[in-house]
Amino acid sequence: MTYRNPTPTVDIIIELIDRPGRPIVLIERKNLPFGSAIPGGFVDYGESVEIAARREAKEETSLEVELIEQFYVYSDPKRDPRQHTMSVVFIATASGEPKAADDAKNLAVFEPWQIPTNLCFDHDQILKDYLRYRYYGLRPKVK
Repeated sequence: MTYRNPTPTVDIIIELIDRPGRPIVLIERKNLPFGSAIPGGFVDYGESVEIAARREAKEETSLEVELIEQFYVYSDPKRDPRQHTMSVVFIATASGEPKAADDAKNLAVFEPWQIPTNLCFDHDQILKDYLRYRYYGLRPKVK
């Protein structure tokens, strides 16, 4: 019997704690789908989501992150146009100068009021939920 299951991924909202306002890092994707996104990627077989989150953050932003909390799991079958994925999203902190690497073509640091819209995947919704949580303490509602 063949099973079709969602593929696990991680996304990491990285707050730069050595800068005023704790801006976050977004990457410009080198691969399809093109555009800006929260750093993240696929969980490797035999890897925990926590290890995957630290690895993906380092690979894409060159930053060593401290995972602060697991924020939420996003699993809408339409969230990734390539395949059905489910993402465990972490809030993390880091210090230093991020540098684009691996799957990141470029990256930029954004204050909360500067975050671009029209991000890849469902990252617009993730960041909207994150800002609501960061400023008002309200977690996303289970749908």
